[in-house]
Amino acid sequence: MMVRCTAALFLLALSILSLADGRHDFLNLPSEGRRLFGTPAVGAYDDSTGTKWAVLVAGSNGYENYRHQADVCHAYQILKRGGLKDENIVVFMYDDIANNVENPRPGVIINSPHGEDVYKGVPKDYVGEDVTAHNFFAVLLGNRTALKGGSGKVVDSGPNDHIFIYYADHGAAGLLGMPAGREIYADELINILKKKHASRTYKSLVFYVEACESGSMFDGLLPEDLNIYATTASNSEESSYAIYCPGEQPSPPPEYDTCLGDTYSVSWMEDSDSHNLQTETLKQQYQLVKNRTASQDPDLNSHVMQFGDLKLSAETLSVYMGTGPNKDKHTTAYDNSPSPSSGVVNQRDADVLHFWHKFRSAPEGSAKKLKAQKQLAVAMARRTHVDSSIQLIGKLLFGIEGSSSAEFRSAFWEASC
Repeated sequence: MMVRCTAALFLLALSILSLADGRHDFLNLPSEGRRLFGTPAVGAYDDSTGTKWAVLVAGSNGYENYRHQADVCHAYQILKRGGLKDENIVVFMYDDIANNVENPRPGVIINSPHGEDVYKGVPKDYVGEDVTAHNFFAVLLGNRTALKGGSGKVVDSGPNDHIFIYYADHGAAGLLGMPAGREIYADELINILKKKHASRTYKSLVFYVEACESGSMFDGLLPEDLNIYATTASNSEESSYAIYCPGEQPSPPPEYDTCLGDTYSVSWMEDSDSHNLQTETLKQQYQLVKNRTASQDPDLNSHVMQFGDLKLSAETLSVYMGTGPNKDKHTTAYDNSPSPSSGVVNQRDADVLHFWHKFRSAPEGSAKKLKAQKQLAVAMARRTHVDSSIQLIGKLLFGIEGSSSAEFRSAFWEASC
């Protein structure tokens, strides 16, 4: 009698399991029981019913800003290897770098000194003058009718989907740059995210931002109840930093006179390249990137920040980036130590550095030398003009003089950042 009861209970349990997970053609093993009963373990997030979407934005143009498009192209390669489909990845970039006459490797973009080509295969969804704040918002909201140019691809997501947004460019307090049209302002970005949440067209959203003062886009603005987790390259008052710059260590190949990447961006992408995305969590990556981005020199210091629903940081990277190439690797601590102070360059100085190395490497007496000299002079004059103008405004309005004007100046948009 006891045997018959036990068998009956077992069959009943099997029938319940099959009903609970009837959409699958296989039996859930006991080790997978947590998918049906209780809360998933940290890092064991079931995203099988949702589609992964990504929006990648390089918000600058010009060869001196090589690194931003290199960052975005590298991010695309990570997502593609992770299994995301091109139809679910929307790319914004001016596309004036790979085939630029100044590029020493035509048709190729690299994101590190010994890196592979990250440009190959990248979709050209929104390029040139179509890289605008207007189109970015329309894409995020899935509003095809509002688009002006471009491929027409939008984030046509549903309630069970996961969205990853990555932005790389220059910024200032409360805004992010775009190469065409106006900038992206913090208040309107938050309003767009609220609209996206109200439309019930995603389950969770992760937003990575590389820019000066990028923390100001979310600090005190992003609610915690939108199922959005954001990290930024810096807090609300400081610059972010470029890396792999000429004359620094590690430096790009000698034929390059521009920075290849940004410290925050390179940190999260090189981490994603080398670790198991199915076991590493967003929180683990945040800590690794924070440690690497922090500099030992207080004058070259950038604080990586996190905002929004911090509970989402317990999810694995695979929820947003796919499985990755190293799914059999175990995520462990590795050498992601702080960048040496000599190896990073303030984003606001990266363009000046580019023109300086371009001038220095040009043959004496050549037209190339003269052109580079003029470009360097213009960049320096623009910087001097902005600094002196802001100092004068600060003095007239607040009586700010001397070195203290730097704090006032940091709140303003500078042409080179």
